[in-house]
Amino acid sequence: MSDAFAALQRLLPQHGLSRLAGKLAQSQTHWVRRALIRSFAHAYSVDLSEAASPRPDDYASFNDFFTRALAEGARPIASDPNAIVCPADGTVSQAGIIKAGNLLQAKGRTYTLASLLGDAHPRFHDGAFVTIYLAPRDYHRVHLPVSGKLVGATAIPGELFSVNARTEASVQSLFARNERLACQFDTAHGTVLVVLVGALIVASIETVWDGPASPYQRRVHTHYSADYQRGEEIGRFLLGSTVIVCFEPGRATLDEALRSGTAVRMGQALGTLT
Repeated sequence: MSDAFAALQRLLPQHGLSRLAGKLAQSQTHWVRRALIRSFAHAYSVDLSEAASPRPDDYASFNDFFTRALAEGARPIASDPNAIVCPADGTVSQAGIIKAGNLLQAKGRTYTLASLLGDAHPRFHDGAFVTIYLAPRDYHRVHLPVSGKLVGATAIPGELFSVNARTEASVQSLFARNERLACQFDTAHGTVLVVLVGALIVASIETVWDGPASPYQRRVHTHYSADYQRGEEIGRFLLGSTVIVCFEPGRATLDEALRSGTAVRMGQALGTLT
């Protein structure tokens, strides 16, 4: 069934379908936005009680609703200054060690860090990584796990497979095939990578800094020099998908309780910096 699901996605006009959905999601026409928001909230049991605007009619468009802000205090940041802050609400897909440059995608499947980033980064070999999947009902803003300076971001065009357990198990190098934005931060604990991976349907990736607009037409690397604090928002997904965080070896110890399927929330501790 998983292989058939992936095969169907290969036949779909992924980008065309996503752009069409994107037009609808941007619409501020009253009946369009109202129908989309209410149908989606019902279908996925979206909890608006923690949102800054808890009423569906408060949102100007479906995109505005999907990237909704949280009420103040809804996601307290871990108090330990050495804690690695979870960057998003979601579910741990995989967590562990980048063994000889390979990350675990799903049971029996790995992919290379070089393919994910489009370039070799050997200094991350044997470092820790965690992959977090954001389900449709989740809060879809992404925050920085460690205070640091953004020094570069690489926009990488790609496909737009759906990202979930079914496609992770059946599509080889899924995260290295989909559109993605690889962000590099210099921190007091070495370099930290935060990779935002797009997915089928609207698929757009937005950041709080100026950069190439998603969907990406070509590979673009942009240099930056901007400081961000632990827990600060750095980007958001419009119906996307996955965040992958990578550390250099010896810099991070992940919580042993982080296993595939573990539910996490932005702000909680995923481990400690060493």
